[in-house]
Amino acid sequence: MPFSREEVQQDNTIRVLYSAETTGSKPPLPSQSMPNDSINLTNHESTDSLKDKRLEFFETWSSKLEGQLSILHGRVPKQNVEEDNSLDKTKMPLTVDLFFKASEGPQLLTPKKSSEEKVLPEDKKWPFLLRFPVSSFGICLGVSSQAILWKTLAESPSTEFLHISLRINFTLWFISIALVATIFTIYLFKIILYFEAVRSEYHHPVRVNFFFAPWISLLFLALGVPPSLSKDLHHAVWYALMIPLFCLKLKIYGQWMFGGRRMLSKVANPTNFLAIIGNFVGALLGASMGLKEGPIFFFAIGLAHYMVLFVTLHQMLPTNKTIPKDLHPVFFLFVAPPSVAATAWAKIQGSFHYESRIFYFVAMFLYLSLAVRVNLFRGFKFSLSWWAYTFPMTAAAIATIGYSNQVTNVVTQTLSVILSLISTFTVTSVLVSTILHAFVLRDLFPNDLAIATSEGKQKPHRKCFPLGFGSHGHAKKTENNLKSVDSDRKDFV
Repeated sequence: MPFSREEVQQDNTIRVLYSAETTGSKPPLPSQSMPNDSINLTNHESTDSLKDKRLEFFETWSSKLEGQLSILHGRVPKQNVEEDNSLDKTKMPLTVDLFFKASEGPQLLTPKKSSEEKVLPEDKKWPFLLRFPVSSFGICLGVSSQAILWKTLAESPSTEFLHISLRINFTLWFISIALVATIFTIYLFKIILYFEAVRSEYHHPVRVNFFFAPWISLLFLALGVPPSLSKDLHHAVWYALMIPLFCLKLKIYGQWMFGGRRMLSKVANPTNFLAIIGNFVGALLGASMGLKEGPIFFFAIGLAHYMVLFVTLHQMLPTNKTIPKDLHPVFFLFVAPPSVAATAWAKIQGSFHYESRIFYFVAMFLYLSLAVRVNLFRGFKFSLSWWAYTFPMTAAAIATIGYSNQVTNVVTQTLSVILSLISTFTVTSVLVSTILHAFVLRDLFPNDLAIATSEGKQKPHRKCFPLGFGSHGHAKKTENNLKSVDSDRKDFV
């Protein structure tokens, strides 16, 4: 008589019986019995044969197309006896966890890798260019925003009693020029020698947002230019800076909407605000030059995506990953978009009216809510992520000065001075710490593990090459090694 599809346990062993088995037939199982805590598959069957058929209900058209393409490439799916006894024939209800499992990505037929493999050695120090991350442009954002702050303090009517000299703005602006030029040059060499490392940073959900930082830094330099050098910049400067920024936004915003694994609901984190801030900074610069339609255009784009991102970060979907503790300073980026938006709209409208005040009050509330959560920002060592404190604090101080120009009293003037001092002290402290860790302790740029892992195992014939210092040959070998990693990655958009 036929057996049922239940497991028969005898003498601490397990046999899996199939409905097609009879007393006179032998099942296609190993001759030796298996212990309870092990699983053995015959003929090295792929784990794809054990897929839950109930997931087919959630499969998208792209998933099925991926399966068809895999067949065309010669990967014919294997058939086995268990497909006849799959779970879709049992009338079991669909559980909620299956929905979240199906929503992990559009390519449901692509097996998930449970671990990542290191493709660069950790026991030796890598070349400096490989250790130089794109997040280093955060230094430019912090220092160049200070040039704008002290220019605003010197020219604003509500802070005339401070008698601030424009020489401070002049000095900070030239320091910012030197920093931006230095970091631009170093990263340009990284693009030339280790382009695959740059690609790895671009595919990183956090690092990709720092590719907006170089252009925002240039916008800051245009806003903070000393009046003694130029009072009115040519409109061509604004177009030259905003066109490449607009092209980058088209790519990133498109991925947020249609990017599969790069959809905003999956990769949302506070560093995404860097992709939003550029719209408001560009609108502020354009309005200060006398432009109208262009600044309003970018302000509208920034406002629409800011609201979506703000809500997404508050939802904390199950598909979001927790931010590492070392990156907690990036939570201060919550303050930057409403602060810059308040200043930009005030410049577009001509005064700090109700719309600008709405943005400003939101920024102040977020500033206060972060300031009281001290435990969120302690317990981790110094790194480049600390520069995320600087620019949002400076933006909040500049917005407060603009608000005090419209509502001038002792409270607003005092608040302007306090926030400006806090911002300057923070930038100075972080800058001194950066110099100390970079040139004295020499631990500011550790091995960049974010670009040293692959999503799966490397092919056997690919080996990890030794790293050299300044050698073009070693740089080429490392480039090829990183290229072997990125060749397996899929960019959906």
